[in-house]
Amino acid sequence: MAMFYHNTTTEDYSKYYSLDSSVYQICNNSNVSVFSRVFLPTLYSIVFIVGFIGNSLVLCVLIKYRKRPKISDVCLINLALSDLLFLLSLPFWAHYAAITQWAFGSFMCHAVTMLYTLGFYGSIFFMILMTIDCYVVIVHTNTSKHRPVRVSIALVLFMWTLSLGASLPIIIFSKANNSNETNVWTCRVEYPVGTLWRSFHYIKLNILDLIIPLSVMVFCYSRIIPILMAMKSQKKHNTVRLMLVLVSVFFLFWTPYNIVIFLKYQHELGYMSTCQWYQDLNMAMQWVETIAFTHCCLNPIIYAFVDQRFKNLFLKILKEWFPLCFGQCPTVINQLSACLLFCLVQFMYIYAWNIYSHYIKYY
Repeated sequence: MAMFYHNTTTEDYSKYYSLDSSVYQICNNSNVSVFSRVFLPTLYSIVFIVGFIGNSLVLCVLIKYRKRPKISDVCLINLALSDLLFLLSLPFWAHYAAITQWAFGSFMCHAVTMLYTLGFYGSIFFMILMTIDCYVVIVHTNTSKHRPVRVSIALVLFMWTLSLGASLPIIIFSKANNSNETNVWTCRVEYPVGTLWRSFHYIKLNILDLIIPLSVMVFCYSRIIPILMAMKSQKKHNTVRLMLVLVSVFFLFWTPYNIVIFLKYQHELGYMSTCQWYQDLNMAMQWVETIAFTHCCLNPIIYAFVDQRFKNLFLKILKEWFPLCFGQCPTVINQLSACLLFCLVQFMYIYAWNIYSHYIKYY
């Protein structure tokens, strides 16, 4: 997660010592620091702009054109809200990575941490809720027809409560401190010395972010797919396909992050404690965060390309807002959408190559 594992902002790496060496050895991590200052501000800025515009458009479409929202629509609305909360924290982390010190004070340290963690866990829990809703709609059709609106409200409140509960330890233990030696302000999580809070945090991340969602997804879709194969309703087919793609992309982008988190937990326990492992894990964290953070701006693209309903509503709202640009050229819009997707893929390829080149240069 951004503030907790960024290698230029959460620890004083110049004073880190190898744990298993008979002679204490300073682990130089300057290559990761240079990497963070150069690439992270640019990446966060791009993700913020694309993700904010896309998720705001999704919210406008869902709120304006959904007269009687279903639980699936409520989940999509709250998923977009979770992404927006997450995205609102990125300009602060971009500034933090660029100048390598926190410039916004203690209150904003807690506030930005809260935005980040609520958005992070909110995305996870609403992904789980969407998967369960798909399961209920397809497998237990009769039950799904008699769900009142207050059930949707109760589920949403419950998910946000879970998100807040999962975020509280991180919010409480986040601090803005000024180092006496370097006179540099930092915003980071500082768990009490001699406690198991840090280990608990690593375990919690893997359980809530990977194990539970993956288990729910495997169970639900193993029951959904056989029924879906025999289903004739194209509308239900499109809805479930959208949910399946959203969940699959989520795991595709966040699983590498969770693997590195697990390895860092092993490092915390004293395994893989050499300087080489330490440096490799820090560099790997930069890579997997680069992958994971781009997920926030992908959901609107998925809506537009997987679900025809969303594509039509996107075009409708764009025609209302920008009639001169979008009012008379639906074919051009489709071509432009394909072009934007191609450009995004090209950008990610070029960005990955620049990261690799930078890594070879400084490592």
